[in-house]
Amino acid sequence: MSKSHLSLSEVHKSVSVPDAAHNVSFWRRLAAFGGPAYLVSVGYMDPGNWATDLEGGATFGYTLLWVLVMSNLMALLLQSLSARLGIVSGKDLAQACRIYYPLPVAISLWILCEIAIIACDLAEVLGTALGLFLLFKIPLLWGVLITSLDVFVLLALQRLGMRKLETVIIGLVILIGGCFLVEMFLAKPDLIDVAHGLIPQLNDKSLYIAIGIIGATVMPHNLYLHSALVQTRNFEQTSFGRRLACKFNFIDSAIALNGAFFINAAILILAGSVFYTNGRVVTDIVQAHELLTPLLGTAMASILFAVALLASGQSSTITGTLAGQIVMEGFLHLKINPAMRRFITRALAVVPAALVLSIMGESSTIDLLILSQVILSMQLSFAVIPLIRFTSNKKIMGEFANKLWVQILAWITAAIVLSLNIKLLMDKELEALSAEGTSHTIGLIALPFLLGIFVLLVYILLKKPSQIETPTVVADTHVAPTTATSFMRIGVAVEAGANDEKLIGQAMRLAGEGAHVILIHIASSASGFFNREKSHDAAVVSGEKYLASLVQKYSEENSASSKSIISKLGYGPISKELVRIAKEEKLDLLVLGSHRHRGIKDLFFGATVSPVRHALDIPIFIVQ
Repeated sequence: MSKSHLSLSEVHKSVSVPDAAHNVSFWRRLAAFGGPAYLVSVGYMDPGNWATDLEGGATFGYTLLWVLVMSNLMALLLQSLSARLGIVSGKDLAQACRIYYPLPVAISLWILCEIAIIACDLAEVLGTALGLFLLFKIPLLWGVLITSLDVFVLLALQRLGMRKLETVIIGLVILIGGCFLVEMFLAKPDLIDVAHGLIPQLNDKSLYIAIGIIGATVMPHNLYLHSALVQTRNFEQTSFGRRLACKFNFIDSAIALNGAFFINAAILILAGSVFYTNGRVVTDIVQAHELLTPLLGTAMASILFAVALLASGQSSTITGTLAGQIVMEGFLHLKINPAMRRFITRALAVVPAALVLSIMGESSTIDLLILSQVILSMQLSFAVIPLIRFTSNKKIMGEFANKLWVQILAWITAAIVLSLNIKLLMDKELEALSAEGTSHTIGLIALPFLLGIFVLLVYILLKKPSQIETPTVVADTHVAPTTATSFMRIGVAVEAGANDEKLIGQAMRLAGEGAHVILIHIASSASGFFNREKSHDAAVVSGEKYLASLVQKYSEENSASSKSIISKLGYGPISKELVRIAKEEKLDLLVLGSHRHRGIKDLFFGATVSPVRHALDIPIFIVQ
């Protein structure tokens, strides 16, 4: 598989872990593998969770606490399956869907997943805006617009590398947990009443909130995310090495997700003990914030609540961005500029949030938050079912395929999610069709869409995975026309892709007798950017091996000539490195490939030719 097809290629295998043969302590090994689950866990405590937990606690007391427990167990099972898929198969869930399902099915799953990511981002937008309002009295509409700028914060964090990014996230999680630990101390809930909330009970009124809690807790895009994040660890690619990785990633997931459960349970218990027991009806997060001070007798309660909300909104934005990158690259094999990807997702959340706030006012925020979580729950089956299918398939997972008891638990989990969603959808659709006016029209419009969703669901439920698309890259051996001009030091920018043979073939024809053809590849990973020659992540190692194979191949093919083939590996920003190497090697010609896009597409896919052309005074030969 080429570097461009690696999951999160910029940080793929960038974090070293002790080899299986090394005699290191349990804690050191856990620290090396630990991290991915914490990035996933922030999605389990985002502002959407706050809305459903507050609504559930304020309206129904502790009676929905059992839903949180069940959701957490479901999340632990599914996230461990997601991690196992990434560790064993070397593919994230999006890539597996693209490989093992027909393209129309894969595209349909991608669209549904993008809707879920937008719904999640909507919750993050509103949560961050609410945190800014509660702490600094910034109007919600302005707060929503300000959140579009957090893309720069995220990009800055990503440049620091995976471990530093994980450290920042863990710090925010600890901050949120600490705030609610103090809140629990101040609220002093009745532990006997809390224990009664662990007994399952549900009615038509609480079903909508219960489904929202499940959607907020077991988030579909986190299943795509986790299967990619575990591949940032450079573990030993043997049966024992994979088994060790699965073990420690499960422990990592258990610790991180139980921490998220504590925070969700704390929000629901806080709402139940402060609002429900005092007979206070709470309809939004702002109202909850304002009531905490008089009901608990200290302004600290409201301040901690707002700080935790702001930290929650900011930390969970990383989850949505990374998941969006994984989903787009995996399903579509399409890499775009990370900043542009973030702006697109954020714009699709900011625009509806701003419109609703402008038209319906600030009181509509909790309704938007709960709706976003219900949308997430609706999409969950379309991630869970393929995940169970893939991890239970011995052709994909080999000896790591799910045991029978794991399959049973996984399918019970899928059945619970599916049955709750079907009931809610049927209730809402029948309610709309039996109404008059606009609601009836909306029900009629939604009917074909719901039927299409049902057909897709039946297909993925019954269809066993079979490889539709091969993940390998086939080289294009076509060579562009030659020219009579010859050069003595030619650089060729290779990408480990299908067009490299064409580029090298053209360079060989332009090279004179005794010329040096220098094959240049840039390892644009985060580790390579900071550590350069000292880096040994997957991008650097695969780049070195690829260059070595090219040098051997073309040296053998041109053994009768006096042309020499050498290689040069660069690190970090592609354009800057190409310019640096061209000057360092004193090239008199640089051969580049054209990606056939320009103008606004350069914002999406990035541009290499123009920056290089402007920085060098040697000829640039562009091969299309």
